[in-house]
Amino acid sequence: MAALAAGDKEALSELVRRHQSAVLSTAYRLLGRWDRAEDVAQEAFIRVYRSASTYRPSAAFSTWLYRIVVNLCRDELRRRRPTSEPPEDLSNGRDAEPSDVLEQTEQVHRIRRAVARLPERQRVCMILHRYAGLSHEQIAEATGWSISAIESCLVRGYAQLREDLADLRGP
Repeated sequence: MAALAAGDKEALSELVRRHQSAVLSTAYRLLGRWDRAEDVAQEAFIRVYRSASTYRPSAAFSTWLYRIVVNLCRDELRRRRPTSEPPEDLSNGRDAEPSDVLEQTEQVHRIRRAVARLPERQRVCMILHRYAGLSHEQIAEATGWSISAIESCLVRGYAQLREDLADLRGP
């Protein structure tokens, strides 16, 4: 960020290269649509660029970036109702039996629907914890919520998912 603030345009390219995949993935999981996730990712990096001269690291850059992404996604969700895209093909195209691919695809679809049905705070915490790999402290920094609120959201969210998806577990 210091290099970007000093006018080094390559610094922005490097930040995008390092963080774009995580930003897109998180935005997609929060919004359910790639087109909207791409818009949020682009806006997040525009905000990084615009904030370079005033950025003061009080947390890790990635945590600050997640906060931008979460806020943009929350704004987007307020404007539009969330939708989900069809699940991706998990077969990798080659060795899987069609029935196995169909079963995996349906499981992924059910998990996505179950996560999408969680209350907003639980869903945000769940996605940042499970899919983005953030710690409770990092989620608290990214959302502005207390650590105890994060822990409560995660406990309730995981309990709800276990209940909703109990039949997916093996015997």
